[in-house]
Amino acid sequence: MKFIFKGKTKDVYELDDGNYLLKFKDDVTGENGVFDPGANTVGLAMEGAGRSALRLTKYFFEILKEKQFPTHYIEANIDELTMTVKRATPFGKGLEVICRYRAVGSFYRRYGKYVEEGEPLDAFVEMTLKDDERNDPPITEDALDMLGILSKDEYKVLKELTQKIGATVKEELAKKNIELYDIKFEFGRVGKDQQIVLIDEISGGNMRAYKDGVYINPLALEQLILADD
Repeated sequence: MKFIFKGKTKDVYELDDGNYLLKFKDDVTGENGVFDPGANTVGLAMEGAGRSALRLTKYFFEILKEKQFPTHYIEANIDELTMTVKRATPFGKGLEVICRYRAVGSFYRRYGKYVEEGEPLDAFVEMTLKDDERNDPPITEDALDMLGILSKDEYKVLKELTQKIGATVKEELAKKNIELYDIKFEFGRVGKDQQIVLIDEISGGNMRAYKDGVYINPLALEQLILADD
């Protein structure tokens, strides 16, 4: 296989059949040694984080497959910390889509003058550019269209998929009495028809979840969700 890209939390390789292999690592995003799913730098290494992220990702992607949501997922090998996926083209140089159910994190830092911390939000969707130098700036539908990153029709597809997939994850967490505050997704285009699909991962490292008002770290979240699996 051919090495393609070294990412913050996983490395990417191209397989002989054209599919990609994602190799999960124990690095997580954060600042000053504190985990933060919204951070754009690797803040620390947590032993077992890679395995935990892959186990949850496999769990959620297989649920989405059953529900016939479009994703890049093919299969996962927990022992080797790898996931085989369809080759996907990102939007622009990378676009992150966040679905928010409570006013926390960067949302509260920006809009705290108008909202109380932790106040409920109605599956609010926002998109940010993956740009470390500019701290992943939020971007609007009009700007995405004008810059040629995605069309307004594609924006509607991304928003709808984000809210539906987010609701699915939220429902799964609720079965364990866990509340999802927000979750970050990535999407890409796959195949000749350029179908929009969910890519990357769905793990504790890209969501904020709470139980009885207490934040759950990524490793603990995986253990709680998969306790009976």
